Amino acid sequence: MLVRAIAGNATYHFASEVRAGLTRSGQKELPSKYLYDDVGSALFDVISRLPEYGLTRADERLLRRYSADIVDCLATPVAVAELGSGSGKKTRWLLKALSRRQRTSYYPVEISPWALAMCERELSDIDSISIVGLEREYLAGLAEVAARRKSGQHIFVLFLGSTIGNFDRSAGVEFLAKIRRILQAGDSLLLGTDLDKPRAQLLAAYDDALGVTAAFNLNLLGRINRELEANFDLKQFSHVARINHRARRVEMHLRSNRLQQVRIQAAALEVEFLEGETIWTESSHKYSAKEIFQMALDAGFRCDAQWIDEEWSFAESLLMAK
Repeated sequence: MLVRAIAGNATYHFASEVRAGLTRSGQKELPSKYLYDDVGSALFDVISRLPEYGLTRADERLLRRYSADIVDCLATPVAVAELGSGSGKKTRWLLKALSRRQRTSYYPVEISPWALAMCERELSDIDSISIVGLEREYLAGLAEVAARRKSGQHIFVLFLGSTIGNFDRSAGVEFLAKIRRILQAGDSLLLGTDLDKPRAQLLAAYDDALGVTAAFNLNLLGRINRELEANFDLKQFSHVARINHRARRVEMHLRSNRLQQVRIQAAALEVEFLEGETIWTESSHKYSAKEIFQMALDAGFRCDAQWIDEEWSFAESLLMAK
């Protein structure tokens, strides 16, 4: 079952954010959430299978090995809300562990209807699980799940992968605090975080040899062309992955290969790009395992348990709402 977003002018909001990002003083920027249209979501699914990008496999290894332990830590009964479910493949292990204990309502929250359809297809065979896909922004979707809460029921939030890393550190803590304000004491959050690792490993993960990540990044300009009547020439932009050591993050940029003008009809905008100028499209912050405990406290949680994949250096941390 798919619950679509409340009717609104999505094109208007997209155009407004594109206009704001491309007219900023200094560094041009576009919100990373717009990378994930149907094409972008499909490309990211391919990225998750690349040998250079071990994050998704680390995420899945931890969930496969420790799903029973994670479920044993939860106060039941629970409803499960996953923020950014993707295809739902890695969530299977947790839902199967829960299905052995209770009937469970699972709410994948996604802005991509393609991802929600894939998720339902992937998980619909699990006994005792009902799936209600919410085509929403994260917090709006979680608020809807909270509004559907039954008496005595807890909410178990999944925020897997490394999505928290897309936020600046202070903004990440504030986002977790917003999640906490929707929850009640005794609710829980399973948080995935990518940990610090060597420079060469990071660069390979975000600039793979086959060029899939480049296609994923460039598709953002293609999406603007398709949905906002723009005339970006994708051949005149190049994908760039950079490491910002001071901020401990990988940045994805799109670099203009020449001086050029681009018209974005729906945003009533004509913007100039200098040769070598970039659009910053995504950040992926890296953490130490200990940092997560303090992040949890700062956001109104406590970290009750943590599982770490040593092969890729990735953590799943179980945060309990205080």
